[in-house]
Amino acid sequence: MAAPIHQVKAEFFKTLSHPARIRVLEVLRDGERTVGQLVPEVGIEASHLSQQLAVLRRAGLVQTRKEGASVIYSVADPAVFELLEVAKRILTSSLLQSREAILAELQNDTR
Repeated sequence: MAAPIHQVKAEFFKTLSHPARIRVLEVLRDGERTVGQLVPEVGIEASHLSQQLAVLRRAGLVQTRKEGASVIYSVADPAVFELLEVAKRILTSSLLQSREAILAELQNDTR
């Protein structure tokens, strides 16, 4: 029996819940990379990066190909970039609303 779609979606978002994984996807937006190329751009050690790439690969978010001795990573479905953009818009909107609420509170503070 297949898992309910809400559970599948939750697992998908859990995969995206690590900052290094988000950063990997952001970097791969500019094109495919090897682990060695990703390390400085993501800012974590190669062993930790490899673990995060494995999680993304198991989830089907990244794919690999071999070129000589190098393993090259790329995003499996460019729609993930649309998802990241929507998340950015939601966060920006939420932060702007919070900022406006704090400013209004400060302006109404009579102390």
